[in-house]
Amino acid sequence: MSAEAVDRVAAVSSSRPSTPLQTSWFEFLLDASLLEKHLQKSNPDPTAVQLIIQFLEQASKPSVNEQNQVQPPVDNRRNRTLKLLALKVAAYLKWDLDVLEKGLTIPVLNMLLNELLCVSKVPAGVKHVDLDLSTLPPTTAMAVIIYNRWAIRTIVLSSFPEKQTKPGPHQMNMLNVVQQEKEMTENILTVLKEQAMDSISVLEGALRLKKDFYVHTMRTLDLLAAEAAANGETESSTAGLCFSADELHCQVHYDLGAIFFQQGCTDQPAFEKARDHFRHTKELLKKLDSTVHVHLDEKRLAGYWNACKALTGDCDSSCDSQYSHYDQINSLIRTRKYQAVIDIFIKDNISHSLPNQFRRSVLREFMYSVQQGESGLDEVCHKLCVCNAIRDVLEGEVVSVRFQQLITKPSRQLLDFILEVCTKSLDKDRQLDTPRRNMAHFIRSLCDTLEDPSLVFVITSHKLFTELLMEEERKVLLDQVRRKSATINLSAKPLPSFYDIPASASVNIGQLEQQLILSQEPRRIRQLMIELHGLAERPYWRVNSKWEVPSDYINLTLSIKDNLTKDLVYILMAKGLHCISIKDFAHARLLFSACLELVTEFSPRLRQVMLNEILLLEVRAHETVAAEGGKERPPPDLVSRVRGYLEMRIHDLPLRQVVGEECVAFLLNWRENDYLTLQVPSSLVMNNPYVKLGQLLASTCKELPGPKESRRTAKELWEVVVQICSVSVQHKRNNDGRVGLMKQRESSLGIMPRSKLVSFIKKLREPLVMTTLISLFVRLHSIVRDDIVNEVTAEHLSIWPSSLPNIQAVDVEVVAVTVKELVSYALTLNPNNQSWLITQADIYFVTNQYSVALNFYLQAGAVSSDFFTKAVPPDVYTDQVLKRMIKCCSMMNCHTQVAVLCQFLREVDYMTAFKALQEQNSHDAMDSFYDYIWDVTILEYLTHIHHKRGETEKRQIAIKAIGQTELNTSNPEEVLQLAAQKRKKRFLQAMAKLYF
Repeated sequence: MSAEAVDRVAAVSSSRPSTPLQTSWFEFLLDASLLEKHLQKSNPDPTAVQLIIQFLEQASKPSVNEQNQVQPPVDNRRNRTLKLLALKVAAYLKWDLDVLEKGLTIPVLNMLLNELLCVSKVPAGVKHVDLDLSTLPPTTAMAVIIYNRWAIRTIVLSSFPEKQTKPGPHQMNMLNVVQQEKEMTENILTVLKEQAMDSISVLEGALRLKKDFYVHTMRTLDLLAAEAAANGETESSTAGLCFSADELHCQVHYDLGAIFFQQGCTDQPAFEKARDHFRHTKELLKKLDSTVHVHLDEKRLAGYWNACKALTGDCDSSCDSQYSHYDQINSLIRTRKYQAVIDIFIKDNISHSLPNQFRRSVLREFMYSVQQGESGLDEVCHKLCVCNAIRDVLEGEVVSVRFQQLITKPSRQLLDFILEVCTKSLDKDRQLDTPRRNMAHFIRSLCDTLEDPSLVFVITSHKLFTELLMEEERKVLLDQVRRKSATINLSAKPLPSFYDIPASASVNIGQLEQQLILSQEPRRIRQLMIELHGLAERPYWRVNSKWEVPSDYINLTLSIKDNLTKDLVYILMAKGLHCISIKDFAHARLLFSACLELVTEFSPRLRQVMLNEILLLEVRAHETVAAEGGKERPPPDLVSRVRGYLEMRIHDLPLRQVVGEECVAFLLNWRENDYLTLQVPSSLVMNNPYVKLGQLLASTCKELPGPKESRRTAKELWEVVVQICSVSVQHKRNNDGRVGLMKQRESSLGIMPRSKLVSFIKKLREPLVMTTLISLFVRLHSIVRDDIVNEVTAEHLSIWPSSLPNIQAVDVEVVAVTVKELVSYALTLNPNNQSWLITQADIYFVTNQYSVALNFYLQAGAVSSDFFTKAVPPDVYTDQVLKRMIKCCSMMNCHTQVAVLCQFLREVDYMTAFKALQEQNSHDAMDSFYDYIWDVTILEYLTHIHHKRGETEKRQIAIKAIGQTELNTSNPEEVLQLAAQKRKKRFLQAMAKLYF
């Protein structure tokens, strides 16, 4: 009894209830009647699409021959039956592409539909566009139509953005599977896109057929499997599932409309074709009152239809009254009748026939036109913004920020228009309470917002004010208006001094707080703070939870006794730090300068804090410019201030570690190695880990050209990094006295944690410093992995020790992760560094990610040879690199590429080349690579292999390649070398197109 059978017996005999066992795929091979019974269950497990995947996966598994070579799937009865079972499941689903596309990946569905073409007797080797559908048997024609419908649907679906699924951590095999599936999908999509016009022609031909169509069912597929169906009579019968011409045409029109709509982005007339197809789709849907064979997303169809009419200017809405408003508005915009558009928006505030999204999109379109410089549309934008805001008010929604900005200082004309829209937007026939309450609240808030009393009196004298507000509310508002008009000093102007800005009265604390959050101007922030403190004493530094001051400065800042000054210092510092984080250095300087001016007179400690933060600001600003390509060295004053900060010793002054960290990185980036190695105080090196690390890096970089025995600093740097990557080991003794379990915890011996080391490295960008660090970690990685065959390479490896005294203490995973992070970051600084590219390729190679590794090997060759227009230097493509490229191609079953690369070695590897050419399941283009082979021995072997296999066409290609005059062995050596170089360049360029 098999292990699986034992498990089943155990499950049945168990006394406790259990989940029903999932039916295995092989059971359907044993019982022909089981499939239909299984699919008819209410919740079959596995589901229909899962069964298709399992059947095709088992049928396409490669086999292994006696020589342990992987062979293509065997064409035997078992595999043919599995493919037929997959087709029967699809037939049970009535070939519903919506269901199949949701459950199956593109490669699986491609395999399934190709099997359908095969069993439907579609002529092999003939393009579908060359077939006459009217002369084909019904099920054969339908198979062609289904395949080409899927082809154009797949092209359309692939253009939509899709969130990529990510495998979990430590799943390298899963990453390989995902990568392979992605490559297969991309290859299939490439072919489908190349044949898109042929697929469109096939479907347009299907629209000309007026007869019913038939597709295979489970029963007709069983007949095909029987020997009686060998004469092909099943294909010419009408035993399959019948699709009426209208049903199929409806679906085909929709699919063609979708592909033409996608093409309209680059071909404007295609939108008209899409519109016509969608019109036919809608007409046929109305004609087909009830159908089980047409599956359309009618909301998407409506969206397509509306978009096509807007893009083509088709305003004929006779067949679709539902969208007459859209057509009318689009027509009015095109004819520049903007007042009519505004009138429609006002009327819609009562009818609510236009969605809010559409109304906002119209406003955005006008605003975009204004930004592009079109004149005369500002007023239209303002009026549409008002109309949308009143619609939001009536529905109880929050009005837009744009409207709030509009009414901060409105004109009399705009206010009159707001009141006009409010009046016209209230339904006179239906006096609903909710809209009227919302409108009354809006009128009150409008009175609170307006600062000009004359404008407030315009509202209070309007009839809406009397109709919507109760008498008590009106009295309160009028009293507030009178007090405001008596206290506001409209002639007040800010004085030049930062301290002499007068406070202006305000009744809306919330509004002032909102302005405080948005403002980045120090003067305006101070004015707002004075006004707020005049209205209510509270801690305004808490207004916005996003305002953050470093924890080192919190106590010093909040200990300020004067509440206004405390709020100002906190807010100016928090806003300045935020501006630095978004690289808005201009505003950050203004905010920090204002804060410095504020604290200078009463707190020397806060003054020094602000000077330190301004230094960090200047360092980051200069480094940002340098990272974007700036070559200008920092001014001497800035370098001097950085040195001064590192050497500063002020008692009881909070110092942020990040400032010292970035100062050291700044000195390394601008090659201030003499200061770090010769002038920095020894006490500073002992107390500041970043200074110590910077000094060791600077010394090592200076000594790199020197003799090996003088590299004492390199060894010291090595020991510091090894300690950071080490763990401390503890042994636990059991009760019997023997040493038992071993505990590990993060080492406290290192001068800093690994995370802080990586953070510091990511502030560096000096090439020699980065190369030194990469070299160090690559050597450490090689030692702890202890895999001589698969070592990562880098420059300057000889300067580091070749062994570790306590290798068990080093955390292997920490080193591996750090190497990957370090090289990836270095390539963001310079993606064209040959050495770093080779190192990155090696990292992927030793972790068995061969496709990505080959990509980086090719990148290294490309950047060193002007994209292979010149010969790749031999120090880039060494024999080791070439052998790794060969292995990458071999592991991806690209055996012809292996044979070509074997020629690149200093001594041609004939054994590997011949073995590769013996493989029959090569996944590359095979004979199309023969033109890149210049070694006559390999070409002769190819000719022999193809002759032995009876592959006449490929043999002729090999003979043609060997017959080129420039490969004649009697030629001078210079001619032969030139022929080899020419083929090398062309081959590497072809490989780059494949893998880039």
